[in-house]
Amino acid sequence: MPSGWMHDLRAFVYPPTCVLCEARGHDDLDLCAACTDELPRLGLACARCAFPFTSSDVSVCGVCQNKPPAFDAATALFYYQPPVNHLILQLKFHGRLTHARLLGQLLAKHLFASSGVPPECIVPVPLHPRRIRERGFNQALELARHVGQRLHVPVDLKCARRIRHTEPQMELPAKARHRNIRGAFEIATGFRARHVAILDDVVTTGATVDELARSLRRAGAQRIEVWSIARVD
Repeated sequence: MPSGWMHDLRAFVYPPTCVLCEARGHDDLDLCAACTDELPRLGLACARCAFPFTSSDVSVCGVCQNKPPAFDAATALFYYQPPVNHLILQLKFHGRLTHARLLGQLLAKHLFASSGVPPECIVPVPLHPRRIRERGFNQALELARHVGQRLHVPVDLKCARRIRHTEPQMELPAKARHRNIRGAFEIATGFRARHVAILDDVVTTGATVDELARSLRRAGAQRIEVWSIARVD
C-alpha cells in the first residue's frame, strides 16, 4: 500500500465508503464501523475444518476425528450468510473486484491477529481455463493477491492447475462433490514449498480444498492450511 503523504492524499481524494450503506468507511476499509460490527463472524469452529461449533469443550469435530482431511488446519472468517454471501456472489458473478480487496483486507487482518507461523506461499484454488474464460478472472486469486500483499506472503499462482473441468460444487449434493472434484488438480514438477496455505472464497463441504491438499501433499507439502472468507454451516 502507498505510505505517508501519498496514502493520506488518496484517502482524502477517494475516502473509503461503506459498500453496504454508503456511509464513511472505517479503519481504511470500505465498510463503516456499524456494518463491520454486524458481519456474521464465525466464532467457535473446528480447528481442522472450520465447521462451526456450539460448544468450546472440543477443538476438533467428530467428522475430522474419524476421517481427518488432507489439510492440517482451516480458518474461515464468516458464516456464508448475508451480507457476506452477497459480497462474494457480486465478486464472482458480477466482477465487483473491489469486494476482493475488502474481503482480502478483512481476512488478512484476522490472520495477522492470530500470530501463527506464516506459510511459505499462498495457493489460490485454481479454476479450469474454461471457467476463467467464462468469468474473466479467478476470485480466489484476486482474494489471495490482497491477503498476500498485507501479510507479505508470496502468492504462487503457477504451482497448481485444474486439469479437469468439473460441475460447480455448489450445485451438487454433498456426496457427489468428492467424486466430482477427484483428480481435478495437478501440481507443477518444481514445487518445493513445505508449508502452504490454500485460499478459497467459500468452504462448503471442504471437498475442493481437500482434493487440492491431497495433490499438494503428494508433491511434498508437509503442513497445509486452508484460508477462506466464509464457511457454510
